[in-house]
Amino acid sequence: MKENRRLIFVSNDDGYQARGFAAAVEVAREFGDVIAVAPLTPQSGRSQAVTMYEPLFLELQHEEEGLQIYSFSGTPVDCVKVAFDHLLVDRKVDLVISGINHGSNAGINVLYSGTMGAAIEGSFYGCPAVGLSLTDHSPDANFEAAKHYAREIISAVLANPVEQGGRLCLNVNVPDIDPLDIKGVRVCRQCRGIWREEFYPHLNPQGKRYFWLSGAFDNYEPDCEQTDEWALANGYVAVVPVQIDMTAYERMDYLERILK
Repeated sequence: MKENRRLIFVSNDDGYQARGFAAAVEVAREFGDVIAVAPLTPQSGRSQAVTMYEPLFLELQHEEEGLQIYSFSGTPVDCVKVAFDHLLVDRKVDLVISGINHGSNAGINVLYSGTMGAAIEGSFYGCPAVGLSLTDHSPDANFEAAKHYAREIISAVLANPVEQGGRLCLNVNVPDIDPLDIKGVRVCRQCRGIWREEFYPHLNPQGKRYFWLSGAFDNYEPDCEQTDEWALANGYVAVVPVQIDMTAYERMDYLERILK
């Protein structure tokens, strides 16, 4: 690793062998040296989960000039923590990239996503973080369009740093359409809506009942042009700045009134 080059950290939630992770590493190498730590196995939906009661195993999987890739037996957030608090404790990281996720992280998915969990965690360490997702769950998804827009967004972020002490964390989703049909990048807000879960019961060979979880997203504002879901549905790359402070400020006066 060259000390005078930028240092980019990469993680994900689909595991270190995922095609989207390889795409993110490829893009990251265009901007500097790369150290990547990703889960040993897929960890989708783990959000900000951390491992507290199990041993964690870190293994170097690949190394060459300007690149180190590790697997870690924990969650996406565990991967970020072991990188910043162990591997890189004496290094300045210029950017965190998480992804490229196989599947959308728009709307309320930002709360469940391990990809965005890693990006948010990375932003705690004082460097910009970008979570990248493609709205295609296929293991063999084509990431060419996602890589193109990742380069564009990362380049802009690195060239225009936020104010001293400020945090920047972006949730970037790329629609799974012909790259020539993508209309461009659109800055959005998170769409309001929830997942309506369905639990499908089955019996195992021993007669014990178990469930498979499925469901569908219930979009509360399908026609609102300000949202990430609308942008994706209409051929745009959706970019949402993610806020860490979850305080519901508009409810503070209400609570002050009823709790006096």
